[in-house]
Amino acid sequence: MNKEEKSPFTEHLGELRDRLVRSFIAVGIGFVAAYFFKEKLFEILTAPLVTAMGENGNAQMIFTGLPEAFFTYLKVALLTGIILATPVLFYEFWMFVSPGLYRAEKKYFLPIVFLSVFFFALGSSFGYFIVFPYGFKFFLGFANQTIHAMPSMKEYLSFASKMLLAFGFVFELPLVLTFMARMGLVTVPFLKKNRKYALLLFFVGAALITPPDVVTQIMMALPLMLLYEISIIGAKIFGKKKDEEIDDDPEEDPDIKSQADTENQED
Repeated sequence: MNKEEKSPFTEHLGELRDRLVRSFIAVGIGFVAAYFFKEKLFEILTAPLVTAMGENGNAQMIFTGLPEAFFTYLKVALLTGIILATPVLFYEFWMFVSPGLYRAEKKYFLPIVFLSVFFFALGSSFGYFIVFPYGFKFFLGFANQTIHAMPSMKEYLSFASKMLLAFGFVFELPLVLTFMARMGLVTVPFLKKNRKYALLLFFVGAALITPPDVVTQIMMALPLMLLYEISIIGAKIFGKKKDEEIDDDPEEDPDIKSQADTENQED
């Protein structure tokens, strides 16, 4: 196999490596910046739980191992670093898939990056401001005179980080489905026809991601149902039309045609 045949694949892997390196650097910078405010960040993260516990007269958290508090603060800084780096992470991801787009479709690139960050922030905010308060009240409702809730720092961080990231990523659903519709992978009739199966998957997915209680499962599944309907609207507006499918002949795209001509000249 000659060098020319290896080049496209190796260049693809090289691009993936470079984008992963830049993503890790962005997360690292966010981690270092967040570490200086780790105690305040953990206080903000635990505010919904502390408020709910305060209503029951006990607003204290514990740590059961000597290094637990230290490593918990490290993880809080890392979680914050990931959240702060989301603009870079989404940018690198969409840049990696952008070569598969036609030139006319690349004009949507920057709005896609912006909307990716927006929907992620919207999902995480929904989990923090809406789901957390009601969910914690539900869990703490099982406490009584003989049973007291004493959540540890480690357990709470693990629970909160999973929930915030889960809500952030599931709220990307309208953007992903709209993008797939633009690429011609799904259509509006397909999304409408499979709506009932999607709803079933939402409840199953919510049951797997959230704690085993009906309240938080419904609070994740219901927004997903709304987001699915928004996805259908987005697919209807930005989805590939029939006339565009005819025009989207790869040989007619200037970028691809120029690349093909160059390869023919080299041959």
